[in-house]
Amino acid sequence: MITFSNISKQYGKQLVFVDASFQLNPGEKCGLVGPNGAGKTTLFRMIVGEEGPDDGNVTVPKKTTIGYFRQDVEEMAGRPVLDEAIAGSGRVGDLHHELDGLQKALEDPERFDEMDQILERFGEVQEEYEHLGGYQIEAQAREVLAGLGFTDAQVDGDVGALSGGWKMRVALARVLLGRPDVLLMDEPTNHLDIESIIWLENFLRGYQGALLMTSHDRDFMNRIISKLAEIDAGEIITYSGNYDFYERERTIREANQQAAFARQQAMLAKEQRFIERFKTHAAKAAQVQSRIKALDKIEKIELPKKRVVVKFDFKIPARSGDQVAMIEDVYKAYGSRVIYDGFTLTIRRGERWAVMGRNGAGKSTLLKMIAGATSPDQGEVRLGASLSMGYFAQQSLDVLNPELTVIDQLQNDFPQDGIGSLRSLAGAFQFSGDDVDKKVRSLSGGERSRLAMARMLYNPPNFLVLDEPTNHLDLATKEMLVEQLKNFEGTMVFVSHDRTFLRGLGTRVLELSGGDSEPNIYLGPYTEYVAARGQEAPGIHA
Repeated sequence: MITFSNISKQYGKQLVFVDASFQLNPGEKCGLVGPNGAGKTTLFRMIVGEEGPDDGNVTVPKKTTIGYFRQDVEEMAGRPVLDEAIAGSGRVGDLHHELDGLQKALEDPERFDEMDQILERFGEVQEEYEHLGGYQIEAQAREVLAGLGFTDAQVDGDVGALSGGWKMRVALARVLLGRPDVLLMDEPTNHLDIESIIWLENFLRGYQGALLMTSHDRDFMNRIISKLAEIDAGEIITYSGNYDFYERERTIREANQQAAFARQQAMLAKEQRFIERFKTHAAKAAQVQSRIKALDKIEKIELPKKRVVVKFDFKIPARSGDQVAMIEDVYKAYGSRVIYDGFTLTIRRGERWAVMGRNGAGKSTLLKMIAGATSPDQGEVRLGASLSMGYFAQQSLDVLNPELTVIDQLQNDFPQDGIGSLRSLAGAFQFSGDDVDKKVRSLSGGERSRLAMARMLYNPPNFLVLDEPTNHLDLATKEMLVEQLKNFEGTMVFVSHDRTFLRGLGTRVLELSGGDSEPNIYLGPYTEYVAARGQEAPGIHA
């Protein structure tokens, strides 16, 4: 279907692709991996025609429809969420809105003289709309938007009132509604909660078209893809299997390459010793020249490139009292919507609470009340003795100085510490090489989140309150963070949609219902909660 034939691409001195080839076939579901800057977005942009290769060919059949979900969402305002979702859903969406405009024209007395032309066009559009299944588009749009977590009130409300994260969901709904032949998806789970992620998994598993996607969610990739393409040093290497299969095969491939490199190096050293020993012997001159020529023709095996994940040993926090947070008879409502009514919970030292629940259930509200960022309407939230708290949420980004570089920000925060230690900290959160010299104001939202997380964990408090801490972390960094936090001797309360994080760290589960029923407390790890409930999230069956 889509073919990359011997493509090369270069930005200045940076070689992105060198004589690389790749093919995406009809119906294939393929994951795309590679380090930051490897060329994943460039590959997407070539498919949609926004860029071309310097050499080689990218072939996309003419009638192939392509839907591209990307991280930079355009401005949306002035119409309901439902209409915005339908608007970008391809030809059916275009016809839907043209029909709406023609209907209004038919009701406009000032356009009476144009009625014949309007009626004729209305009939043409209506026929094509019906042929393409347009009369089901509104029901489909409501179903997709509900799957992505929208309430009925949000669906019919103004899209301009939504936050950036919710607008990303609208953009995702538009792409899914278009039912294109090929779906290109760049980190589709970044702004979704676990319920919406599981819904999207089911949608994509049943999707008939081809899929090419990047994702930092291992479970999500494993459940959907059957092929994986890795961009590595200018090449595109494909593996037939899911992400776990790719990891195993890549390890085997690297081991084989390492062994082949060692064998070749031993052979080259042996030949070089012969040449050095006999290069002045006239009787061996022919043999020496023959071996020199043979060595020149040998294709040199390179050592496999290692994915270096910088590990950082975070400091041990001071010990807190046994009772860390006491939530007593809390009532909290937003307008007529009651979120908490008489809620009581005690969080004890060493516990790691995973807070779960659908959108609007009160997960972030609970974390804000614990952190003191908001207050209950009634009741009390008290913190224990000898407590230092670290609260991570999107508001954490406000404390960064936009005029400082990454390394300057860290030096400003920790003036007593050496540059080597701070560079290691930056490296552990994916700031390596020249990245540490980027100004904070030029960082992406994901990069600012990583920097805020690094600052908080450098001298960790003994009570961590984390709201979606793994957004924008790649798999390797996320797994490093989970391993480090497993050894964290303090207390944690966190909201996360990432199952690697939930499985690795949750020792208690609090399941919220948003006031529809009593909160559910499970005094065991997340893995046991899933086994006991038969579900990965409230109301969602595995």
